[in-house]
Amino acid sequence: MFFKRIMLFGLLLFNAGLVFPQSGRYQDVVKQLQVPPGFRISIFADDVPNARSLALGDNGTVFAGTMQQGYVYAVQDSNRDGVADKRYVIDRELNMPNGVAYKNGALYVAEVNRIIRFDNISQHLDNPPRPVTIYDKLPSDQHHGWKYLRFGPDNKLYTAVGAPCNICNPREEMYASLGRLNPDGSGAEIIARGIRNTVGFDWEPVKKTLYFTDNGRDYMGDDIPPDELNKWSVKGEHFGFPYCHGDDIPDPEFAGDRKCQEFTKPVWKIKAHMAAIGMRFYQGKQFPAEYKNQLFVAEHGSWNRSAPVGYRVALIKFSQGKPVTEQPFVSGWLTKQGKVLGRPVDVLEMPDGSILISDDKLGVIYRVEYKK
Repeated sequence: MFFKRIMLFGLLLFNAGLVFPQSGRYQDVVKQLQVPPGFRISIFADDVPNARSLALGDNGTVFAGTMQQGYVYAVQDSNRDGVADKRYVIDRELNMPNGVAYKNGALYVAEVNRIIRFDNISQHLDNPPRPVTIYDKLPSDQHHGWKYLRFGPDNKLYTAVGAPCNICNPREEMYASLGRLNPDGSGAEIIARGIRNTVGFDWEPVKKTLYFTDNGRDYMGDDIPPDELNKWSVKGEHFGFPYCHGDDIPDPEFAGDRKCQEFTKPVWKIKAHMAAIGMRFYQGKQFPAEYKNQLFVAEHGSWNRSAPVGYRVALIKFSQGKPVTEQPFVSGWLTKQGKVLGRPVDVLEMPDGSILISDDKLGVIYRVEYKK
């Protein structure tokens, strides 16, 4: 009975947010990571198993979705020392709750087959309310079924539905699409098609144009097809899947008489199998001026390439509204010996201008800051 009481007490502490990080456990990994001169990377929160997409709530609260783990977390740095000291479990046993978004006091979570909402969550982190389902018409396929979720400048809630396969031509129009809906779940519409699997998008800060990553198909070789950075312009655009990959690679199984010129081309091609996913345009003031409005992309890393690639956060630089170069910003999760130390998933800008990076392999969230 004594041990049961101890376990119950520990569970209560866990849910109440009184379990503190022990970031020293991962210092060996942090020491392997390289950042540009003047930057520093550290552990922000280290007890967030399978941490995936990130969203910023009120008072610096950071929400993290997961995939296989099925939890949604909230972490806080209450004393503003750069290390989270409180953690809460918002919900558990969910169906791949990868996507998270925050708006007007409510947390939105995208599961495989539905989008749910936790109202007034900031006031109830230690005792979350039961969620309200706002949309339940998403496909239930788990293959590319995990969703990304963001609010756009138009206050619409954006998400995407991946293709339920490596390569196929699904009959249902919702597959391989980008869509949006109102915060209450009404007005759902598809705005773009031909998108194999995007789990990362953001709006360029100046013109508010939507950009998104898209992962290329497997089993065409080590170096083709590329992952893509795409720009959405008008409703109804088609980005090529499954007929064409990149801007000039017809699919050997599905191209038929379709031509790559029929589809919207990527604005930037990323090396094949990098698995480019979460992305953010930097708008803060902490980093040097040359980082303003530039794009950070989490490249999760390859799984079926003879020599692994990715496992880094890249900086894609824009000039006159167009991407012009790509370079490593944080690297070292892939060692020279080919050992994988971690897998970055998403990027989140904090109010102080630092950025957070989630890692679903280690179950941690890193913080990158700039020190003059």
